Amino acid sequence: MANCSSCSAPLPANTQYCSYCGVRNDIDLLGKHDYQVIDATSERVCPECAQSLQTISLDAAGSLHIERCANCYGLFFDPGEIETLLDSAVAPVVTVNLELLSNINKDRYPKNATVKYLKCPVCQVLMNRVIYGYRSGVIIDQCRSHGIWLDGGQISHLLEWKKAGGQILNQQKINAKQEKASSEQFKKAFRKDYSRPQQSYGEQSIDGDLVASVAEVIFKIFE
Repeated sequence: MANCSSCSAPLPANTQYCSYCGVRNDIDLLGKHDYQVIDATSERVCPECAQSLQTISLDAAGSLHIERCANCYGLFFDPGEIETLLDSAVAPVVTVNLELLSNINKDRYPKNATVKYLKCPVCQVLMNRVIYGYRSGVIIDQCRSHGIWLDGGQISHLLEWKKAGGQILNQQKINAKQEKASSEQFKKAFRKDYSRPQQSYGEQSIDGDLVASVAEVIFKIFE
């Protein structure tokens, strides 16, 4: 559990605000990741505070440049940059800890959060609210063209999600969907080929009956 940077009181896992002194804390980068400000006033605008974002360089991610709000500590990532940060900041994980995943989401999911739609820092079009990864518990704001906005605290949540094997679980889910889609395509093509009416010249041959029987068995295997 992190401590408040102002009064050192313990901070709840799902908030940036200290319940004792009311100070908002940077729980994502301060004391965790080395960074430096490259541009104090970028052209991109914070969707929460309506002020210019900073461009910062994260050393832990191989000098990855992202945008950050100096007021609310939200982060804006171009497409693919979150994955780069997760891969560089978390050692390779080979197992999934389902109990830990559940505990992380229970502790970190913001209770009674207000649902609101934010504008993209680049194009100012309302972003979509989507869940990042299977069982991450993190709802991100996404502009398909320009990137992803994370509220303060969410990147820490995702880092813990990956450490618990969440990324492995997500990839397994993607693979299962792809296998199911391939199976459905095969079955559709199979039905199309063997549901065509066949020309009959007198009695059907034994070979024709055998092919139909084999086809039926194969079809049942893939159902």
